[in-house]
Amino acid sequence: MADAPRRLKLTVLGSGTSVGVPTIGCHCKVCLSSDPRDRRLRPSVCVRWDERVVMIDTGPDFRQQALAHGIERIDAVLYTHAHADHILGLDDLRPFNFHQKEPIPIHASEFTMGVIRRVFSYIFHDGPTESSRPRIVPHLFDGAPIDVDGVRFLPVPVRHGTGECHGFRFGRMAYLTDHSEIPEESLRLLEGLDVLFLDALRYKPHPTHSTVDHSLKTVARLQPRLTYFTHISHDLAHQRAESLLPENVRLAYDGLEIEMEMGATP
Repeated sequence: MADAPRRLKLTVLGSGTSVGVPTIGCHCKVCLSSDPRDRRLRPSVCVRWDERVVMIDTGPDFRQQALAHGIERIDAVLYTHAHADHILGLDDLRPFNFHQKEPIPIHASEFTMGVIRRVFSYIFHDGPTESSRPRIVPHLFDGAPIDVDGVRFLPVPVRHGTGECHGFRFGRMAYLTDHSEIPEESLRLLEGLDVLFLDALRYKPHPTHSTVDHSLKTVARLQPRLTYFTHISHDLAHQRAESLLPENVRLAYDGLEIEMEMGATP
């Protein structure tokens, strides 16, 4: 008898922008909203299957997110880029080391790994220490898919203003957070998707992020079955903004879960 297909579950841990929503000191309607979907932690997702867990980014809210969603082990961390709202939770890998009793692989571009090494220099210091530090095994992207127990995560290069960033495709799902442009060669890596996550910071133009309008054009080009906009600022009230979108385009929100059968990554 054939084994049942393996299923992936993606959980949105944070759907907000770098300062989160509500924003400190702001009294706008979205920051004061009672709709829980308007409360957005810093952007991150986790992907789970069987007993495996892969994190995409560990931002400043990572500890809170892990506790809220019952994340008790991590098999790998994939980093999109080196900005604070995506890497500053790395130190919170320590409790996972305590329980798993082994180092955790982290994957990043050469530039992003360089920033991680500088910001978290104490992790990479070979000398004695009086306190614990994360035990990690760094790996650099080489253009090939990253294999975690048979599930392949393909890095997809995007532009984040003048900086670099990577999304990831896994099976028929892809997660692209911070980006202002998706190069043509990367668009070709995103064809044939069932679910696509795209940056859609706000309506007004921004030098390093996609807008709602711009991301709708990406949807029209790629035609995934379903798209979720993420990395959302307090310019967008969930209920109102979603009501203006096509039926196959939704706003992500913290705690959103999506399950699908594992598919092949090109």
